[in-house]
Amino acid sequence: MAVSLRLPEDLSLRLDKLAKKTGRTKTYYMIEAIREQLADLEDLYLAEKRLANTQSGKSKTIPLADVMREYGLEN
Repeated sequence: MAVSLRLPEDLSLRLDKLAKKTGRTKTYYMIEAIREQLADLEDLYLAEKRLANTQSGKSKTIPLADVMREYGLEN
């Protein structure tokens, strides 16, 4: 899918330099950056949602000792 993106000049220049130095395309680096950032954003959203559920009482925590015992990981 094609997407149009207007980059600030400083980012565009950095991207141009990186692409020229490495012989890869600017598109390659844009996709890599989005892929990495998107994974981080997904993790952040999930963590914030779970924290909110725990704070509101919708979810409960399990003590680490209980988890360790359940999976046979006690020392």
